[in-house]
Amino acid sequence: MDCGAEREPASIWRCECGGLLDVVTTGVEITRAELDRRARSRKKPYNSGVWLYKELVHPLVRDDLIVTRPEGNTNIYTHAMVSEFAGIAKLSMKHEGENPTGSFKDRGMTVGISEARRLGHKAVGCASTGNTSASLASYAALCGMRSVVFIPSGEIAYGKLAQAMAFGARVLQIKGNFDDAMRIVQEACGRLGLYLLNSINPWRIEGQKSIAFELIQQLRWKPPDWVIVPAGNLGNTSAIGKALVELRDLALIEHLPRLAAVQAEGANPFYSMWKEGLERPPTLAKPETLASAIRIGNPVSWKRAMRAIKATNGVVEQVSDQEIMDAKAVIDSSGIGCEPASAASLAGAKRLRERGIISSDDSVVCILTGNILKDPGATVDYHTGKINGIEPRYKNAPVEVPPDIESVTKALR
Repeated sequence: MDCGAEREPASIWRCECGGLLDVVTTGVEITRAELDRRARSRKKPYNSGVWLYKELVHPLVRDDLIVTRPEGNTNIYTHAMVSEFAGIAKLSMKHEGENPTGSFKDRGMTVGISEARRLGHKAVGCASTGNTSASLASYAALCGMRSVVFIPSGEIAYGKLAQAMAFGARVLQIKGNFDDAMRIVQEACGRLGLYLLNSINPWRIEGQKSIAFELIQQLRWKPPDWVIVPAGNLGNTSAIGKALVELRDLALIEHLPRLAAVQAEGANPFYSMWKEGLERPPTLAKPETLASAIRIGNPVSWKRAMRAIKATNGVVEQVSDQEIMDAKAVIDSSGIGCEPASAASLAGAKRLRERGIISSDDSVVCILTGNILKDPGATVDYHTGKINGIEPRYKNAPVEVPPDIESVTKALR
């Protein structure tokens, strides 16, 4: 993206100039009718919500090298309670927490691991706040690869750490934050021959594009006015924006939705860049937010993400942890549920509506990035009032009662 050099796909994740690599697929011709036919057939590899779009995500991988569970095919939900909360009548949620390991990361990982296999790698690595490590460990184990994950010590929810351990990854706890882990994993991959599978790897972005492909197809090729996504390391912002532009260029959609990237106030370098008109995001030494999946102070994909925001006439917003946890409580109580970072999308939609940027009659899709069980501790602590500085405005705490029917009757009344 910096120097404009072109090369064939190989075992690299950065250009020699230090810039990010970008996958450009040429000569693709695909129609709505063909994609709809594949979706009905459920034939492998098209039963995956990623590989259904094979020509658009990685046409070079042979079908026998594809590593898939399968992933994708996530649902879109609406609920009156959620729409009322945001003040947006036509609000829906696409739940990426329904992927095999419980987050959107599986979409990028199936492509990344398949590419690693195509290149002949035997071991892969990543830095992670949790979801990436779970996905990497699972997909590596599926095809017999070794996996090494670098996590910030004490800053990962047990629901995510447990997955990485269970799937057989070698877990290294770095004494620092995610940005420290990201720096170390790049050095380790360069020295030890691991294939790096963070979103700095362009094939991860290609897989995550399928969120937008699938969303638009589910909406019968009629784009919404807005797509809103939580923003941490900015892989999803990059991927969704790239996908929307490609859909337009392939004449699969008539107009581009606007893209909104939402950061937590305590981990908001991309928002600061956008708000203040800076040339690059400031680096936050100690990013802080309850939404651990977006607790990142030095996002590696900011150039791709800014390109996506500009291409879609999008916006960048920030929300507080109070707003995130309240939005999560509303999503949870609607019967849908999500992890804290996911709720940044709904909290962002509400704030953008209050600011008049989103209209009450706009059609809006919020991307929910992870399953509610990814961080059960945050849910319980919110409802029991144990999070410092957070008021449980939608509290639903357990009630302790003696073991007799009179006490139960009184409590329920």
